Amino acid sequence: MPFNFSGKKMLVTGAGKGIGRGVAIALSQSGCKVYAVSRTKSALDTLVEEYPSIVPIEADLCNWDDTRVIIEKLEALDGLVNNAGIGGHDYTALECPRDYLCKLLDNNLLSAINCSQVVAKKMIEAKVKGSIVNVSSIGGLASFSNALPYHVSKAGLDMATKQLALELGPHGIRVNSVNPALVTTPMTQAYIENAGESVFIERCPMGRIIDVHEVVDPILYLLSNHSSMVTGQTHVVDGGILSNITVKI
Repeated sequence: MPFNFSGKKMLVTGAGKGIGRGVAIALSQSGCKVYAVSRTKSALDTLVEEYPSIVPIEADLCNWDDTRVIIEKLEALDGLVNNAGIGGHDYTALECPRDYLCKLLDNNLLSAINCSQVVAKKMIEAKVKGSIVNVSSIGGLASFSNALPYHVSKAGLDMATKQLALELGPHGIRVNSVNPALVTTPMTQAYIENAGESVFIERCPMGRIIDVHEVVDPILYLLSNHSSMVTGQTHVVDGGILSNITVKI
């Protein structure tokens, strides 16, 4: 499916690497003006070196007030991809400390809500009918061990998607989530190497780990007019994992 975002303006968070970087590049290649946010300057530098039209924004999205100041300076946008986030599986549910829980909520949930508030208000003021896509996880729909804060943050993001879709729909703004399973990104590479690839694919009917482009394409679809009546939805990209309750027999 061809995507043409010529003349569009979009913000992508967590754009330094992984899914966010893939989205930023794909949008730029399709004619979009891309604002790429990352807290890592070196990652932004290499991104802009490869794609000079991308506008880099170095920011820590966990800083609520500073983030609002930065985004409010931008022009009205046509789209937002809330991709910034971190993993977290260091404590059991009974031992997870408050600070760790708050860290995951700040990174994975509150930062997305904050960015969405500012971007959506500017869309409404400019009468732009845009699209917001939240990069969630199957971790918002099912659980695995030692990941209480991660699951809570992603489940909360899915509900924020529905709430924003409800309230922004009358303004012509759509809001959806994309919920992938494990994707081959720098953040997940250590998990794969430590546990072994078979652990992650034994319940996957498709028999492999997801490539970045297989998540990027659904995000582009949700940003585009091809999904003009799709909103408030969670779009699972998991190779069938959630359909399977057994290990190989």
